Amino acid sequence: MTETGENRTRGGPWWWERPRSAVLDIALGAASAAECALQGQGFAREAGVPGVLAIVLGALAGATLVLRRRWPIAVVLVAIAVIPAEMGTFLGVVGLYTLAATEVPRRITGLLASMAAVGMLVITTFRLEQSIGQDPDFNPSAWFVPLVSVLMSIGVTAPPVLLGLYVGARRRLVESLRERADGLERELSLLADRAEERAEWARNEERTRIAREMHDVVAHRVSLMVVHAAALQAVALKDPEKAAKNAALVGDMGRQALNELRTMLGVLRSGEAEKADKAEKKAGEAEQAEQAEQREQGAERVAGSEPAGAGLQDGSHAASHAAPDSASASASGASAASAGSATAAVRPCGDDAAEAPSRLAEFASAVAGRASAGAADSRKEGARAADEDGAAHTDRSGAPSDAPSLAQLDVLVGQSRAAGMTVELSVEGSPDGACPQPVQQTAYRVVQEALTNVHKHAAGAATRVRVAHRAAEVALQVENDPAAAGAADAGLPSGGNGLVGMRERVTALGGGFVSGPTDAGGFRVSAIIPYARS
Repeated sequence: MTETGENRTRGGPWWWERPRSAVLDIALGAASAAECALQGQGFAREAGVPGVLAIVLGALAGATLVLRRRWPIAVVLVAIAVIPAEMGTFLGVVGLYTLAATEVPRRITGLLASMAAVGMLVITTFRLEQSIGQDPDFNPSAWFVPLVSVLMSIGVTAPPVLLGLYVGARRRLVESLRERADGLERELSLLADRAEERAEWARNEERTRIAREMHDVVAHRVSLMVVHAAALQAVALKDPEKAAKNAALVGDMGRQALNELRTMLGVLRSGEAEKADKAEKKAGEAEQAEQAEQREQGAERVAGSEPAGAGLQDGSHAASHAAPDSASASASGASAASAGSATAAVRPCGDDAAEAPSRLAEFASAVAGRASAGAADSRKEGARAADEDGAAHTDRSGAPSDAPSLAQLDVLVGQSRAAGMTVELSVEGSPDGACPQPVQQTAYRVVQEALTNVHKHAAGAATRVRVAHRAAEVALQVENDPAAAGAADAGLPSGGNGLVGMRERVTALGGGFVSGPTDAGGFRVSAIIPYARS
């Protein structure tokens, strides 16, 4: 994790960012003060100024280098001011470097560097002219003084300025890269948070879908089983034939519920089974390729030892006929012949005698590889046979082959009629194969849950189911009258998830869902499911 700007700027006294920066500046200030104090003694002798005063002023001027990070312009101005006194060279070099490395505008840096260069040029020229006049033996050419003065002024001012510009640019680049890294880190953190939120949302959606499927599969069948069980209890003694019929219906309902649960669980596990099958297939192909290569190498090397193999076979054949009277003698003879033939195979002289054991070992490894390949094939066949039970309930597209559809509405309504409910089914139009399977399954589940709610909350009520196939949608309506007077309540629990599940199913396909009580005291469920999204 990168370091933020707040963490990088903490811990320094006053204007320093770090303690070591303060130590460095204090050391540079002390060195500059010592230099200016020593140079101030010579200036005091020439100018006739008291030496103590010159030393104190020089030390103070040199000590201003401690302020170079806080006020770099002031430090450079002090260095320019003491140039006529021929002191502060170290102060000027470090001050110009600091000025160029900071965020001071370039025009100010150029102006102060030019002033320092001009001051150094003037002082150098003056001192050279003075030296030439004092020494009659030293008479250089006319170009000597200007050249040395220019070189001296450039050499004192240009290197620190260029180095400061380079260090400042590099520092800004590093800072920009660090800020970019911080931004990328924050962005990655946000992306990770969003990915976690999406994963959590997907998990919640999957839980909701599984809960909805379980509710739709179990609630209707169990509700009918409860209704039939109540009727069975009521007529068990009065009408044994009807009681037997109701018992058979209860058993059929239970088996249908189990079949639907098994189908749903098979669909949920089909994805994991496909992934495991693909991984096992890849591993098997790699293993078969390696074993085939080993078998080819073993066959090539065993081919050179055919005489020994023939001797082995002859010895075995002779041993098999040596003791035909008993199985034990036959076995002992075969083992003895095998040992003898193996010994004979090792006995040849020369290179063949040295290579015979290795050839036999390679032949044995090839046979073992072939046996392991057969075992792997048998394991794959067993795994494939185990997966056939789960795959038998799905078609090529991954959908259940016996998934509920609109063609099964007659059976669904017939089950409710067998439970004593008066149900009228009306179907308008025909899908002609254009209605997608998800739409049919959703429409079936809506009708199923609506009939289940009638069994729970309006026992004995007359119910009307209307289905209309239109150009690119299916319209559904399930309406029931108030509960029949005197009808016994089935006592079925209600979790309040039926209407919610129906709405989620329909809206997931881009349809509309409306439910509510009617003016007559009944209840109505309406849905329109388009083909487009499915």
